[in-house]
Amino acid sequence: MFAFGSQTKTPQAAPPYTDAVVVKGLAKYFGDFHAVDGIDFEVHKGEIFGFLGPNGSGKSTTIRMLCGVIDPTEGDIEVLGIDVRTQPEAVKERIGYMSQKFSLFEELTVDENLKFYAGIYGLSEEKYAERREYVLRMADLKGREDEMTKNLSVGWKQRLALGCSTIHEPELLFLDEPTSGVDPIARRQFWELLYELAAQGVTLFVTTHYMDEAAHCNRLAFIYRGNLIAEGSPQAVRELMEDRVVALSVDNAEDAMEALEGVSEVREVYMHGANIHANIGGLDPADFDLAGLLQAEGIAVLEVRSVEPSLEDVFVHLMNAERERGA
Repeated sequence: MFAFGSQTKTPQAAPPYTDAVVVKGLAKYFGDFHAVDGIDFEVHKGEIFGFLGPNGSGKSTTIRMLCGVIDPTEGDIEVLGIDVRTQPEAVKERIGYMSQKFSLFEELTVDENLKFYAGIYGLSEEKYAERREYVLRMADLKGREDEMTKNLSVGWKQRLALGCSTIHEPELLFLDEPTSGVDPIARRQFWELLYELAAQGVTLFVTTHYMDEAAHCNRLAFIYRGNLIAEGSPQAVRELMEDRVVALSVDNAEDAMEALEGVSEVREVYMHGANIHANIGGLDPADFDLAGLLQAEGIAVLEVRSVEPSLEDVFVHLMNAERERGA
């Protein structure tokens, strides 16, 4: 049912490279819509690179161009030392791709899915046996080989998808929102698998909207409306924001948000987990009585405290600045 590579391909010398990805002036236009609008960045060999942005910002379009799936309108892309525009097939042999909607076959078993993807990548029977053993151990799927994929939980399907996308030992793995819709425990376990891959020298290019995940990347780039608006280590990105942030715990978040949105001193207000975060610019929180303001509106305030800006605070601030600039 599943064919393995019967011939051994003559290995070709891989081009030397320092940066796993080099992008210069990359753009993709769909008519008048600029999905990606002339961006530059590098992904260093062996790092975990977080590519962040809201839905529709250009993340998936960028990945599709990096993988050689769609052609850019403008710009240059080099992946693993290869020009993607002229040699897309050479790139595809050496990369892996996984997304939230990774194509597992629900009516096949765990083992059959692994065999299918091994066949797609032309693995010999001997190589497949070696990689199968590694994937089952890495993904903790030992004992589940004969289980139907449709019967696996979302977390276990995610582990299987990661195994299928790495069965051919890619040097660079693209992960497009891989933990969306997965519970916090399964997300943490999945990231432990990613750390294991990174420790083996695999370069990871990850898109996510979970800021706690972004904090574990070596470097980040934030894309908004097709443009890069921040890049650097998580700490360097946090330092882009000099404004003060106050966290509030209240009994009625909806009314509190509405009240704070009408206060001129509050630059931004948004939900941050179970709390409200308010950006008060350069004001000293001790001199700005937010609790009294809300209590005057009949809203009970349980706690007010000054907090260090998180990555989420920074990105909300940067997006608002871009909106104002484009207004």
